[in-house]
Amino acid sequence: MKKRLLTTLLLCASLLSHAQSTVELLFGGDVMLDDGPGRLIAAGGDPLAPIASILQAADVAIGNLETSIASGGTALDNKIFTFRAKPNTVEVLKGRFHAMSVANNHSGDFGRDAFMETLGHLHDAGIATFGGGANLREAHAPYWIEKNGLRIALLGYNEFKPRSFEAGATWPGIAWSEDSMVVADIRAAKAAGADVVIPFMHWGWEHEPGPNQRQRALAKLMVQAGADAVVGSHPHVTQGADVVLGKPVIWSLGNLVFDGFTSPEARLGWLLRLTADKHGIRNWSTVAVRMDADGTPTPDLHTASPCGLRGSSAVANCPP
Repeated sequence: MKKRLLTTLLLCASLLSHAQSTVELLFGGDVMLDDGPGRLIAAGGDPLAPIASILQAADVAIGNLETSIASGGTALDNKIFTFRAKPNTVEVLKGRFHAMSVANNHSGDFGRDAFMETLGHLHDAGIATFGGGANLREAHAPYWIEKNGLRIALLGYNEFKPRSFEAGATWPGIAWSEDSMVVADIRAAKAAGADVVIPFMHWGWEHEPGPNQRQRALAKLMVQAGADAVVGSHPHVTQGADVVLGKPVIWSLGNLVFDGFTSPEARLGWLLRLTADKHGIRNWSTVAVRMDADGTPTPDLHTASPCGLRGSSAVANCPP
């Protein structure tokens, strides 16, 4: 009798612990380490120092790397802006970000060799990459997080030109946001045992304060396919958040490390905290950051930003 009771108590404790297991994910917006941030690093500065403790407190920290990190390659002549950070700049990401999405419109600015060199520098620094790879299969493969009994799949996609950066069957590049492929990837991740699937999108029109109809339609499609949350970047401004079919969609996190912008809207970004469990996203919140002229973000202790709870159909505006 005592043995049966002990077994029952252990089973209950195990189930309770399993039910309460969570993973805290932290997403940052666009990180660009060329130009102003690059000059700051060259002078011995660290653009991530003011937010380092926030990044390191998360179970997993993720960002969007809006530049190549390479010593080689040639700038494309059909782009207005091309970014290439020096290889040593990867040191400011080390120990802060666990993974970086490379699915964006600047990863291929200096060609495929520089793109592959970028992936190499990140991997050597212990930073995983997703949304890009040596071929189409790698580009569409999830970044798997297996922690505290959870399996979380992150997928990265770009849908802002040029599409020439897209990976092919035998050549490197990024994952392009083709609806049928996005849906197939989400369903495949669920079928492979993902408790939580989150697409990290590079989408939307630059400097627009809210999402366009394309973003809204695609977000709904992704949630219907099984996405538990959708996170966005690219517009260089924050774009608010919504609950779509019960799932949080943060349309754009804005910039995180980026210079060259003078408007207050483009110097505001959000760090997004998502608490995930076996049932999806339990709760989420954002922390506002402000960038200075060098592109260095500092937490803004006076600006409220969006947050939400599972089961709520509305997004709250939470104090800092």
